[in-house]
Amino acid sequence: MATYTTSAPFYDHIYRLKDYQAEVRKLLRFIEGFMPVQGAGKTLLDVACGTGAHLVFLARYFDCIGVDLSEGLLEVARDKLPSIPFHQGDMRNFDLGQTFDVVTCLFSAIGYVQTVDGLRQSITAMARHVAPGGVLIVEPWFHPDGFIDGYVFSELIETPELRLARMSVSKIRDGRSLIDVHHLVATAAGVTHFTELHEMGLFTQEDYMQAFTDAHLQTTHDEKGLTGRGLYFGVRSVS
Repeated sequence: MATYTTSAPFYDHIYRLKDYQAEVRKLLRFIEGFMPVQGAGKTLLDVACGTGAHLVFLARYFDCIGVDLSEGLLEVARDKLPSIPFHQGDMRNFDLGQTFDVVTCLFSAIGYVQTVDGLRQSITAMARHVAPGGVLIVEPWFHPDGFIDGYVFSELIETPELRLARMSVSKIRDGRSLIDVHHLVATAAGVTHFTELHEMGLFTQEDYMQAFTDAHLQTTHDEKGLTGRGLYFGVRSVS
């Protein structure tokens, strides 16, 4: 699983154009279909929270906790949101020993578990943290027929202190997407180059639905979701 080690300090620059606030507005509307958002004591766990960019806005409505595998990303999140507890953990087997009204796993982070077995383990671990009557919300990575083999990408990020060029080539291998990303970073300290390989599972809708069902959640799917990749919902029975 990719852990954003070297790129962690640049993560928020890389995704500077992602409209987290608009995504949270959409997310709140989905959540309100399952439970009231307003009210004291509402709790939310964000799995694979990254630098906490969604939590900046979710914390206005929920008592939040974040979990991520990458200590580098968590370091950024803790600096950004010092009042929110953050824990290092693997989404396949983490256990915080408590439950939440809402558990989220956004920005397609679920793809990093790579295999269908990893998907099932992760959904089971997340479902274990959903309170009775609560909801698990997972934003998927691409389905197998939605990912472009051989896709070439490039961008240049410019700030007063930083120039960052990113280039990547995407491949499909054995049911997984492999994105080989090269970074060229220039600061006052000099120019550095590093690479990261992002290997993510291309799961079918049936894979997701079955993983939710196996975790004893009442499961639904919204085809569009927050960003066009869809959302999967699993509700924990009250009984």
